Amino acid sequence: MTIRVVLADDQALVRAGFRVLLETEDGFEVAGEAGDGEQAVALALEHRPDIVVMDVRMPGTDGLEATRRITGHPELSEVKVLVLTTFDVDEYVYEALRAGASGFLLKDTEPVELLRALRVVAAGEALLAPTITRRLITEFVGRPEHRRVNPSAVAEVTDREREVLALVAGGLSNDEIAAHLVISTATARTHVSRIMTKIGARDRAQLVVLAYESGLVTPRGG
Repeated sequence: MTIRVVLADDQALVRAGFRVLLETEDGFEVAGEAGDGEQAVALALEHRPDIVVMDVRMPGTDGLEATRRITGHPELSEVKVLVLTTFDVDEYVYEALRAGASGFLLKDTEPVELLRALRVVAAGEALLAPTITRRLITEFVGRPEHRRVNPSAVAEVTDREREVLALVAGGLSNDEIAAHLVISTATARTHVSRIMTKIGARDRAQLVVLAYESGLVTPRGG
């Protein structure tokens, strides 16, 4: 399977570096390049890539707004967004995840890690670096204005689902959750799917953010 990627960054040199990396690696294709968020959305609609690699800070329409438009567009439900940033704690990154981005990486990530990240996101998994995620949670999730999950939806989550959700928030895969709870992988997957439906999460990345926002999961020591 070839993973088709749109590169969105206001620095041409950065885009060129990513393009060279992807075009010299089997299984990747660069579908287009965008210098701002507006172009990123247009290219996503034109090419329907598997992933948009999105810079956060761009002139005009920034990466946050572009992410929101892409993840909220009914014709782009299969397009995933991987946010790249030079900042390890950035409120825009948090908001992008809440808006539906499938994960984020720092721009100084090693090339092999970027390729792995693209494969992980293309496979439908969340990509959340645990140390950075904890800092985002500590910095932003405690703010009252971020608690946007419907309380009635939270009430529908069962005790078992809360247990599963805590493991998802800890970064565990379905296989790891199954092993931890001594259940089948299919059962773990079903639990995760039901929780996502109940609290309105687009994918596992947004599920983790909403889990903390709602108070269903609390940071360790918090």
